[in-house]
Amino acid sequence: MERITLEQIRQTFADTHAGWCVSLYLPTHRAGREMEQDPIRLRNLLRRAEEELRARGLRSTPLDALFAKPRDLLRDHDFWQHQSDGLAVFFSEDLFRFFRVPLPFAELAVVTDRFHLKPLLPLLTSDGTFSVLAVSQNDLRLLVGTRHTMDSVELADVPRRLVDTLPEGYPERQLQLHTGTPAASGGRAAVFHGHDISNDIKIRLQQWFRTIDREVCALLADSTPPLVLAGVESLYPLYREISGYPRLMDTGIAGNPENMTPEELHARGWEIVEPVFAKNRGTARARYHQLAGTGQTSTDVAETVAAAGHGRVEVLFVAVGVQVWGRLDRDSDKVALHPAPEPGDQDLLDLAAIQTLVSGGAVYALPPEEVPDGALLAAVFRF
Repeated sequence: MERITLEQIRQTFADTHAGWCVSLYLPTHRAGREMEQDPIRLRNLLRRAEEELRARGLRSTPLDALFAKPRDLLRDHDFWQHQSDGLAVFFSEDLFRFFRVPLPFAELAVVTDRFHLKPLLPLLTSDGTFSVLAVSQNDLRLLVGTRHTMDSVELADVPRRLVDTLPEGYPERQLQLHTGTPAASGGRAAVFHGHDISNDIKIRLQQWFRTIDREVCALLADSTPPLVLAGVESLYPLYREISGYPRLMDTGIAGNPENMTPEELHARGWEIVEPVFAKNRGTARARYHQLAGTGQTSTDVAETVAAAGHGRVEVLFVAVGVQVWGRLDRDSDKVALHPAPEPGDQDLLDLAAIQTLVSGGAVYALPPEEVPDGALLAAVFRF
């Protein structure tokens, strides 16, 4: 999967770009005959965006230049053989990016003077994603998932096997890990075939874990999703001892992860993190209701958009799958709402969510029926 981070949002996507910005979202497939429909979906979305730009007066020559790179994807057979569950494509006169992510999007084409990012919110909020670090003697995997699916993330410059961290000639047979008695229950900290872990091997393990942890912390620093450790239980306390990751779960997936598929790791990991997500959402919702009527909450789109632009939104519940079109005048903080998109408009729900995220607020992207008070957004203000 291609990682998309809040830092990218801040530096690349949140600002205006030259000319029109086109944002396309479509579901994709990892295997099977349904894969054949994926490039057709993209072609149809490109046609829809092109028709909209022609209706706005854009001529053929600049249109051909604008659409050249995304049309190249249609002819890239290898590209379509390596998909996840959703594809997001962004392009303007000065930018072309795409992201293959474990999120099954509804088909959507948006043409405004800014990129439309709200469908990506489940990947950008701490409530939407979690990670599994699968550590075994002979393999190392980092996976990032949503409620629905999970994809692998490349760990660069990290030894994939424990033996690769040892001096040449070190007896590899001494490294045959198996599940020992967990240290948390008063047993031994880690066990190898037939004998306790030696101090030298423990030091090597700690060095390997520190290298892994530095890479994991760097990769996940932007949104710090909950991290579930998968491996033999005897390694849990050793990894926790060295880890600097702030949201490492106390509970892990026990067993040798070499024998576990991504689907199994996803299912077992979700069982661990889902109660954490539910508790956080419940706490945020209770805070909203506690403060309702005090002037520190709002369901008014215009008021919330203006407040988000000044970093005032602490918590935002926002509906996904719907748009509220309009425009924010940043000099006057006045918001104009329109029943249908007009030139220069953007989805104000999208704007409120992105501004809240980049200001360090918490965003919960929910189905419309789950937003408090039946509104399209609900906010708790910092002040």
